[in-house]
Amino acid sequence: MGVGIVSAGRVGAVLGNALRAAGHQITGVAAKSDASRERADVLLPGAPILSPEEIVERSELVLLAVPDDELAPLAASLAQRGVVPGAQIIAHTSGRYGIDVLRPLEEAGAITLALHPAMTFTGTSLDLGRLVGCPWAITARPMFAPIAKALVLELDGISVDIAEGDRTAYHAALAHGSNHLVVLVSQVLAILDSIGVEDPSQLVSPLLQASLEEVLRRGPGALTGPVQRGDAGTVGNHLAALTELDLGSTLPTYRALARAALDIAPIGDADRAALELLLARDNETRQET
Repeated sequence: MGVGIVSAGRVGAVLGNALRAAGHQITGVAAKSDASRERADVLLPGAPILSPEEIVERSELVLLAVPDDELAPLAASLAQRGVVPGAQIIAHTSGRYGIDVLRPLEEAGAITLALHPAMTFTGTSLDLGRLVGCPWAITARPMFAPIAKALVLELDGISVDIAEGDRTAYHAALAHGSNHLVVLVSQVLAILDSIGVEDPSQLVSPLLQASLEEVLRRGPGALTGPVQRGDAGTVGNHLAALTELDLGSTLPTYRALARAALDIAPIGDADRAALELLLARDNETRQET
């Protein structure tokens, strides 16, 4: 099947490479920036650089791998220009959207699919191995869902059905878990670096990996630490130390997550009240200063 990629960003170039490896022909790739062109040269060698309109005209499958805010205008523009021949497959890779965003293309006769790989991408060949066993959130008309699942299977992925109305919540969950995890770990490393730990990553890597494995296996039951024990004294010491270090948003992040931990901590009423009072008092003190 002839496959066109719009565009050669971190996701599009990698998926184009994987689709080519699965036996498809790359009919063209859109690449505006120098970085995109370099990525296309490395991951999609020999693929012609074309406009989105040219790609749609000559491809049986078009993969729209563009930033979320560009997707709706692009779909409308392609439909308005009358370049959709009909009965072709047009899929996007956005986690935020289902297929409603592609409605102009569907009305023009295209089969529309939403295919989002639940994975982070570097835009290099390192990503290809991560696609093996990668879950994909798919949204499609019931009659076209088998097409979406077949494409995911070709990429060695696992299909997960997400309803149109649930796409935003789905994407929020992944962003909260993946993006905010980066923020949290970065703050942890900054604390350790500020007190002179030579290799913070080496120190915390085993602990963080074990914690992730445990929470994925046990859910909230994996919570450990001072909040889980109802140890207000230790939490108070932590807050004082972080206040002294003054590492930007680290203190309010710790406080917010400690409050969230209280929601799942199996502690008694007295310990809970003490922690709630401590966290509220600390917040009031910060606001006064």
